[in-house]
Amino acid sequence: MKTVIIIKAGSTFPTTRQRLGDFEDWIICSIGWSEILISVVNVLEGETLPPVETISGVIITGSHGMVTDNEIWMQVLASWIPKILDHNIPLLGICFGHQLLAKAMGGYSDYHPKGREIGTVSIKLSPEGRQDRLLGYLPDDFNAHTTHAQTIIKLPENALNLAANPFEAHHAFRLGDSAWGVQFHPEFSASIMKAYVSEQVVTLLRKGYDVAELTATICNTDAANRLLKRFMAIVQEC
Repeated sequence: MKTVIIIKAGSTFPTTRQRLGDFEDWIICSIGWSEILISVVNVLEGETLPPVETISGVIITGSHGMVTDNEIWMQVLASWIPKILDHNIPLLGICFGHQLLAKAMGGYSDYHPKGREIGTVSIKLSPEGRQDRLLGYLPDDFNAHTTHAQTIIKLPENALNLAANPFEAHHAFRLGDSAWGVQFHPEFSASIMKAYVSEQVVTLLRKGYDVAELTATICNTDAANRLLKRFMAIVQEC
C-alpha cells in the first residue's frame, strides 16, 4: 500500500510543542482521516526520503529554518521534489515547504522586503484560484493564519498564482496539475496562532508591531482549515 508522507522540516517552539503538539500533529489532526496510512519523515534528523514509487501524496511542513540557509538537508529535499512532480504525485508545501517547492522548481525565495507577516489575515483568490481543484472551494476572500519572514520573490516558470493579499503577492500557487504551495498555515488553529504571537512578543514589539491588536484579531479560520482534508481527497482521487 502506498503511503502519504509528511516531511517534517522543523519543529515549533518547545513550550508550544509541550502544550499543543508539533507541526505533524497539527497536520494529522486537520486531516482527520485515521484510515489513511501516513508516515512522518524527519529530514532534519537525517531520515531517508522514500522512493517515489511507494508514495501516494506528500505534505512538506513549515520550519523555523530559512530557505536561504541552504542547509544540506534542504538541498537533498529540493533535489527530491522534482521527482514527485515528474510522477504527478499530489504535493502540498506549507510556508517553508511552499518556498522550497518554488526554489526547487526554478523560482526564487528570500526575505520579504516588508518584514514578517503574522496573525490572522484576509487573502483573496485569483481567477485561477477560483478554478483550482484544491483552493477553488474557498470563498473569494478568506481568513488564514500566517507567520513568515521569507517569501517567494519570483514564482517558477509556468506556475499559476492562486491567492494573494496586499502584503503577500504569492500566498498560493500551483505547478502542473498536482503540486501546490501555500504561504499561509491551514494546519493552525486560533490557539496555535495566539501561541506564535506570544512566543515572539518581544521581537514583535521591538519591530513596532501592535501585539495587542494582532492578538485581538486572531479568529477561527474554518475555510482555510478544510484545505488539508481537500488535499487528501485529491490524493485518493489520483
